[in-house]
Amino acid sequence: MPHILHIDASARPGIAGTDNHGSHSRHLTHRFVSQWQARRAQDTVTYRDIGQHPPSFLNHDWIASAFKPEIQREDWMKEALAESDQLVDELIAADVVVIGTPFYNFGMPAVLKAWIDQVVRPGRTVDIDESNPADPYIPKLGDRPRHAVILTARGGTGFGPGGEMAYMNHLEPSLTTALQFIGITRIHYIAIEGQEVGGEVLAQSVSEAIRKVETLIDELQAVLENTPLPQPA
Repeated sequence: MPHILHIDASARPGIAGTDNHGSHSRHLTHRFVSQWQARRAQDTVTYRDIGQHPPSFLNHDWIASAFKPEIQREDWMKEALAESDQLVDELIAADVVVIGTPFYNFGMPAVLKAWIDQVVRPGRTVDIDESNPADPYIPKLGDRPRHAVILTARGGTGFGPGGEMAYMNHLEPSLTTALQFIGITRIHYIAIEGQEVGGEVLAQSVSEAIRKVETLIDELQAVLENTPLPQPA
């Protein structure tokens, strides 16, 4: 059975259309996961709200511990990596990673960057081949066909591919780089634009995004139904 990791990064705790000042990215992730489970109730979900419960930022202890061979780590090093280990375990277990994130000041929220920094881990999600200094990085999460679904909400318009403001959008490109670096290469994007504009512009964007969510669910479920998943050991 496919397993979903559902991540929300918005600072807004509510859902747009339901709560005052609710989050449009949470609206999309809620729609995606609820519709997925309505069609495949047997599939499991892990939920992590990093918008309300942010991951820790990296510090000296984390860096010293992560780059130490596991067999040589002291107890304090294991403790320094405990949060990261949990987040990495959640990611490794997922067949579909659903990330809902707002577009803040041309990029991702700090909480999402903190999550990325916690899960890009030498020895866990990427190996380093020191004998090949020209191209030393070996992604470890390409062992099976994981999918990432990036659901974003932007206040302005024209930040999508081909838009007049696309050159200022560093959110999707940064996420793509990080996810591909660790081996997740099947990445799907859906965005809402025009929150600051409101009115018909926003309403049309929301409607189109929801339609795309429904279509993507159909496509991914069809793919996963025809893709053998690894069996528990």
